[in-house]
Amino acid sequence: MADVNSDAHVPDGTARRILLAGPRSFCAGVERAIEIVERALESRGSPVYVRKQIVHNVSVVGDLAARGAVFVEELDEVPDGATVVFSAHGVSPAVREEAERRGLDVIDGTCPLVAKVHAKARRYAARGDTVVLVGHAGHEEVEGTLGEAPESMVLVSTPEEVHALPADAAPQVSYLTQTTLGVDDTAEVLGALRERFPLLYEPPSEDICYATTNRQNALKAIIPEADLVLVVGSANSSNSVRLVELSRAQGTPAELIDTAADIRPEWLASARTMGLTGGASAPPALVEEVVTALSGYGPVSVEEREITRETVHFELPSAVRGAAQQPAGGPSS
Repeated sequence: MADVNSDAHVPDGTARRILLAGPRSFCAGVERAIEIVERALESRGSPVYVRKQIVHNVSVVGDLAARGAVFVEELDEVPDGATVVFSAHGVSPAVREEAERRGLDVIDGTCPLVAKVHAKARRYAARGDTVVLVGHAGHEEVEGTLGEAPESMVLVSTPEEVHALPADAAPQVSYLTQTTLGVDDTAEVLGALRERFPLLYEPPSEDICYATTNRQNALKAIIPEADLVLVVGSANSSNSVRLVELSRAQGTPAELIDTAADIRPEWLASARTMGLTGGASAPPALVEEVVTALSGYGPVSVEEREITRETVHFELPSAVRGAAQQPAGGPSS
């Protein structure tokens, strides 16, 4: 935790309000991915290799590494025949083929919502569509989705990139979206797509993750009252970064922090009411630690602002379903 600084206290000594956005922190896909690695370690022992970060959170990755998970960038770092877990963001068919050729013991941690987007990419490409993927270049989920039909897909991130697409791209143009973007993030790009391709085929339902939408809507509900928003999450977490951008776009300062130790006293000087949330890959315990840390700067009152309750649960893959379950509470921070 940062050193307590008198300048960070509310001047008149009244309690600082903390508005807790709900839902926040772990989503069902993240909980599933973490439990997959935990169960693999239980049933197979260390090391269990994980391609890329299982989820985009420094604390989660550090905890699992301390328990025997070995995180690698590519499969060539994994010994033949070893156990490897694919991250929640998914992989391309080329990665799956390499794993099979190498005789790796694969456990797939891909979020079922990402897997759904992959299936649509294959289906749309098979019928001859040009498939426009709305997302950010370099993101692991995007790389995996593009790999499903590389000759039929094109990536766009901005309306300008949409306008640069050839108007006669294919007899049929369809689109998909990166799941960790919000509805607001994609609105302008989708508007440009509809304008550019009047016969655009739209998926029956949004591919954007329910958890992304819920966390953004929960934050929107408290932003008007907040002088400052703190988002617990890592810099490579797309949905966490979007939460910071959402607050700033609405005129409320916001900061992204991995842990309570990242809080800077000067941020708090004029913040009587603070909004607090966690990205979908941030452990709930880290949010609780932020509340505790903030109380070190003077009295606080905490208000829960829950706009909806999430009841989604994803079944574990059969490869780890029989392993003994870890005690409740998730990874330590």
